[in-house]
Amino acid sequence: MGAGHDHSHGSETRVSRMILGAAILSVFFVVELVTALTINSIALLADAGHMLTDLVAMFMGLTAVLLARRGSTSAARTYGWHRAEVFTAVANAVLLLGVAGFILYEAFERLGDAPEVPGMPMIVVALVGLLANAVVVLLLRSQSEASLAVKGAYMEVVADTVGSIGVLIAGIVTVTTAWPYADVVVAVLVALWVLPRAFALARAALRILSESSPHHIDVDELRTALAAVDGVTGVHDLHVWTLVPGKDMATAHVTCRGNSAQVLEDTRAVLAARGLEHATVQVEPPEGAGDCEQSTHC
Repeated sequence: MGAGHDHSHGSETRVSRMILGAAILSVFFVVELVTALTINSIALLADAGHMLTDLVAMFMGLTAVLLARRGSTSAARTYGWHRAEVFTAVANAVLLLGVAGFILYEAFERLGDAPEVPGMPMIVVALVGLLANAVVVLLLRSQSEASLAVKGAYMEVVADTVGSIGVLIAGIVTVTTAWPYADVVVAVLVALWVLPRAFALARAALRILSESSPHHIDVDELRTALAAVDGVTGVHDLHVWTLVPGKDMATAHVTCRGNSAQVLEDTRAVLAARGLEHATVQVEPPEGAGDCEQSTHC
């Protein structure tokens, strides 16, 4: 009962913090986009593009978290909507890659013909952006490890924080040296900085969707530990995967001799010690033997 209450409280905290973060980013996005178009700054436009992905990530993440909390209302969805946040993470990664590609293309178009961009508005907007991003990062940081949807939004806000720093530097360089390419160079650097993070997010989500074993679970070691349980004579059909971050699943068939109830209890303890609380174990006798009653634990 207590665990369920904690889970519900954690979900409510994620939702409230994401709503507040989305409100802060929405206000700043409008300010930054208007300024970028007014002074023709590609660095500000790049940062505004990343800010847009922050907003989309936040709203998609909110949807995913709310759907996951709602659970299943149909026999066709026995796992509920938990995977919604994983699909959200894939969409966020694709969006990030698209924005980075667009900025790189625009920067290439400006080579040899960089427009004159005033530096002071860039400095002011960058400072406001740093403040807004810092507040949202603090709001989401503690929740980012519990939900892939929140992690996607958190990563994009962190990336945008770096973008704001880049815009600030470009503004300072423009004001002090009047070098016309500071705006373009910063835009390219921000886009290149974001790319590997977008790939990492996509890889984490696709690893879950492909039902690969969690990176923190050594499947060979787990198989050996199960086989070492007293009374177990064999382990087969062992599968370990992640439903969503924080919810690893496992199934296993073990053959045994003697007391199947004790074998079941001991194998359950082996799995629980590795964080695999959501496990199904089928205990069965060796082929041709009848000294071990078949028993299953979910």
